[in-house]
Amino acid sequence: MTRTAAPPAHAAETPALRLMNLALHGLFFTLLVVLVVRGLVDGGSVDGGLGAAGLVTAGALGAVYAAGGALERIRTSRLWAGAWFAAVVLLWIGLTLQHPEFCYLAFPLYFVCLHLMPVRWAVPAVLALTGVVVAAQAGTDGGLTGPKVLGPLAGAAVALLTAYGYAALYRESRARQQLIDDLVRTRDELAATQREAGVLAERQRLAREIHDTLAQGLSSIVLLARSTDPATAGERLQEVGQTAAANLAEARRFVQALTPPALDDATLTEALRRLATGAGAGFHLDGDPYPLPVEAEVALLRLTQEALANAVKHARAGRIAVTLTYLDDEVTLDVYDDGVGFDQQAAVSPDSFGLHGMRERIAALGGSLTVESAPGEGTAVAVSLRTRAVVAL
Repeated sequence: MTRTAAPPAHAAETPALRLMNLALHGLFFTLLVVLVVRGLVDGGSVDGGLGAAGLVTAGALGAVYAAGGALERIRTSRLWAGAWFAAVVLLWIGLTLQHPEFCYLAFPLYFVCLHLMPVRWAVPAVLALTGVVVAAQAGTDGGLTGPKVLGPLAGAAVALLTAYGYAALYRESRARQQLIDDLVRTRDELAATQREAGVLAERQRLAREIHDTLAQGLSSIVLLARSTDPATAGERLQEVGQTAAANLAEARRFVQALTPPALDDATLTEALRRLATGAGAGFHLDGDPYPLPVEAEVALLRLTQEALANAVKHARAGRIAVTLTYLDDEVTLDVYDDGVGFDQQAAVSPDSFGLHGMRERIAALGGSLTVESAPGEGTAVAVSLRTRAVVAL
């Protein structure tokens, strides 16, 4: 029932709002049960105290109120929510005029009214409910007195002030959440733009290299192959072979250029050990290393560089550890620091651009990347690559 009578505009509720609604509905049912029990006990029997009609009305009131949280139509439609609240109020008025003690239910109804209606309608509705309470009190022993008027008015004032205070806090919370959402969205858009720009620049560079070297060489081979002079056929074939060999060398140079220098003369294990040592971190190897595709080794190397750079620049850590593990069908990499950590829900770190891109890079290889951190508890970056999935690439 945490969303009883909530208008559609409030469909996305905060935890504080859900807690308030639970407390509100709990208060209503608690008061209803207490008043029914009191009416039965004071009268000695159903007919002599609350009465059969009053008991039926109280039961109907509880059932209709509970329907507000049970029926989706009431929780998502302003029209149905208004009809539901009108039925609750009418049953409460009938019960209160017969048994004035039930006027205490007005207090939770104030909050439901303020939550359900716009301000221009909610205030008059609260005053009308207060009028019903005063009218019911006028029929009790001693007639209408000052305290019987001031008490309901004070309750209505408290409800109004509480509701408006909470509304201000709610608006501030929503504005802050909107700001955080905008920052996260802007970060993602910027990261995507940077990745696209990097990919485009690399494509343009490779296109120029291929045009100036491989394409020219292949064009020369085509022209030489089209020569129809038998006297020079041997010489042409020799030139074709030389040009093809030169193009093959260029192709190999491209492949080598795409490999980080750290992996030129070292294995992945050695490269990661050098990185860890340079950052003042410890390195640990588990399992027996075996060759991985170039894409996987490059991704693990780049991720380690990114994680170590973040740890050194921001974590203020006393200890940083890098662990590389080779399993039968999986390779895992863990980078941990015992630094200041950060709040993953609220923080928007500029260095998260790199990790965001690495997450996509690891995902493209069929692996997963997770980052765990909390203020004062350090940060752990963990990568898992299924070697079968990597080899399949």
